[in-house]
Amino acid sequence: MSYIEIIGFIAAFSTTVSFLPQAVKTIRTKDTSGISLSMYVVFTVGTFLWLIYGIMTPSVPVAAANAITFLFSAIILGYKIRYK
Repeated sequence: MSYIEIIGFIAAFSTTVSFLPQAVKTIRTKDTSGISLSMYVVFTVGTFLWLIYGIMTPSVPVAAANAITFLFSAIILGYKIRYK
C-alpha cells in the first residue's frame, strides 16, 4: 500500500467517523428539528455520487468512506422525512 492510499484511508476514516455522532444521536432521539431537509437531500445525493465515483475510478478509500457515510446520511434523511 502506498503512502497516498494510506492518506486516503486516514481521510476516509476521519470524515466518516466525524459523521457518526450525529447519526447515532438522531437515531436514538428521533429529533431532526435542527437538521435542514434540503441540506440532507443534497448531501445524501452527493455522497451517493462520490460512492459511484469511488467505484468507477476505482478508489477503495473513496468508495468505502462514502458507502458508510451514504448509509448514515440516508438513515438520517429517512428520519427527517418520517419524524418531520
